[in-house]
Amino acid sequence: MTAYPTNRMQADVIIVGGGFMGAATAFFLRRQGLSVILLERDLVGQAASGVNFGNVRRQSRYLGQLPLANRSRDIWLNMPRLIGEDAEFVMSGHILVTTSEKDGDRLEKYAVDCKPYGLDLTIMTGAQARAKFPMVGPEIRTVSYSPLDGHANPRLAAPAFGRAARRAGARVIENTEVCAITKSAEDFIVETRNGQSFQAPLLQISSGAWGRAMAASFGEDIPFAANGPQMGVTEPLPYRIEPVIGCASSVPEEGVYLRQVKRGNIVFGGGLRSVADIVTKRAPIDPLNTMRQMPHLARLVPQMARLRIIRTWSGVEGYVGDNLPIMGPSSRVPGLFFAFGFCGHGFQLGPGVGMTMAELIATGRTDIPLEPFHIKRFQ
Repeated sequence: MTAYPTNRMQADVIIVGGGFMGAATAFFLRRQGLSVILLERDLVGQAASGVNFGNVRRQSRYLGQLPLANRSRDIWLNMPRLIGEDAEFVMSGHILVTTSEKDGDRLEKYAVDCKPYGLDLTIMTGAQARAKFPMVGPEIRTVSYSPLDGHANPRLAAPAFGRAARRAGARVIENTEVCAITKSAEDFIVETRNGQSFQAPLLQISSGAWGRAMAASFGEDIPFAANGPQMGVTEPLPYRIEPVIGCASSVPEEGVYLRQVKRGNIVFGGGLRSVADIVTKRAPIDPLNTMRQMPHLARLVPQMARLRIIRTWSGVEGYVGDNLPIMGPSSRVPGLFFAFGFCGHGFQLGPGVGMTMAELIATGRTDIPLEPFHIKRFQ
């Protein structure tokens, strides 16, 4: 029998990475009755989970991801009762707009294909959309409306689940960088740069753009890139844009989106991304990209052309080669699980990912289909 140091902290599960996925998993694992240690290099929700656009949408997702998105939406609706905080979730509705016939055809096809998954969308012409949403620009031809989607505050969501996990009994340890993970015959041993050591038979890697290197250390490498979304916020104006508005263009540069918060500011993003640096933990803002975003945003809402931008920012996000996340068990190492690489569209999924991973870790099964997201698809 292996003798371990008596000062090594032990639990049923260790989670490496305190973003939205890790914090939500920790919370739901406690509801499953498992002891949990959540390790975060900085502060919970400080990286991509806290600096994204805040879109809480289901439409336009990969169809096989909709069961997970539907589960997540139910948790968003019940978040105040579940964790005592709401992260400013607003069921404002979400519209995708197009200016070309080809992109409009794609929206109409998706509206048909998503119905068996429980997502009901309303397709409108540009004129019909402007009658309902007067702020929409005159170039818009086709609109897909999802009334039950919305937006939330990304700065609040992951920290709220981290606090809820701590109240539920999880050990949430921040400012603790993992430097080594090894596997003994029975347990994972996690060492940190400040000299702490942790031990558990089960381990989840939820470290975002840094997940690839951790998975590769167990012999499971994947095609992967770290990129930075380009986002900004305008000066406030009277609140009049209720839904989130996005452009469903097949031209990447045109794929911008915006939402207005009740304080009046318009948050925007989309278009081209920058290349992020996972060593320095920085994703640069390209001022030229911000300038490129503005005419496309003005096509969605013409009033955007008259507003001043007061702040821009980015964050380090992980993008898998096929634009689908890595989620589920390891294909090589028993007791190892992954939930990272959500390719810039993980915010809405966060609560559902946490519940689903907790089910899988605690019981060995889940009703949510995860096969398309298994890391074994690259082996």
